[in-house]
Amino acid sequence: MLNISKLMSLKDRRALITGANGHIGRIIALTLAELGADLILVDRHGSDYKKLTNEIANNFKVNIQTHDCDLGIQNDRKKLISTFCNEGAPLNILVNNAAFVGDTNLEGWVTDFEKQSVDTWRSALEVNLTAAFSLIQGLSPILKKSKGANVINIGSTYGTWGPDYRLYEGTSMGNPAAYAASKGGLIQLTRWLATTLASSIRVNTLSPGGVLRNQPETFVKKYNARTPLGRMATEDDFRGAIAYLASDLSSYVTGQNLAVDGGWGIW
Repeated sequence: MLNISKLMSLKDRRALITGANGHIGRIIALTLAELGADLILVDRHGSDYKKLTNEIANNFKVNIQTHDCDLGIQNDRKKLISTFCNEGAPLNILVNNAAFVGDTNLEGWVTDFEKQSVDTWRSALEVNLTAAFSLIQGLSPILKKSKGANVINIGSTYGTWGPDYRLYEGTSMGNPAAYAASKGGLIQLTRWLATTLASSIRVNTLSPGGVLRNQPETFVKKYNARTPLGRMATEDDFRGAIAYLASDLSSYVTGQNLAVDGGWGIW
């Protein structure tokens, strides 16, 4: 019988993380590094990886590579895939974390449904859904040859549940249709791939709840009241779920959507 520490270990395994410089990307990278995985950090062109790579290197003895890629551009994705398919090294873990989230100033994004634009819809689906499809498809040949191969797609509670607009009253915040549709599509893609890529590659989704990041006080109070655990998430709340899904702790788990949302979806 294997002990828990051996099941958790990612020593001699390698993980590719998209959106690595983001809030959740950082915690994913640190978690996998702590478990012993070598890392491939991917983010947009011009990204500064120095702070993250220094943090990892100062705490863990793992190899780190960085690669720029605009996941919204098909040719960029093809180049990234070719890089790793041609080098001949294993790839054990793929984390599709990068996401198009827009902001309140983006035209056609956070606005009334009638004013949400097709352009922002396409941008969200390209990064949040099509890019994940492309990377999994392109990297599956080397994942299949690698020990403990698995894919973790980062979804959202809004890929499963509709928005509660009462939370946004009195703020400039909103909940665009494209974000929800792209994350819902990612969750269903996970299920489809779980059977399609079985038994060589496990595929799961981790769906975070709302993360506390200087939102308006009125929003936070309403969100806390709407959540059984009575608070918004912090990035550290996702570490255990990442460790579980990436490692052999979940070796008999595939096709699942693990909601780490403080119970948001229970009510």
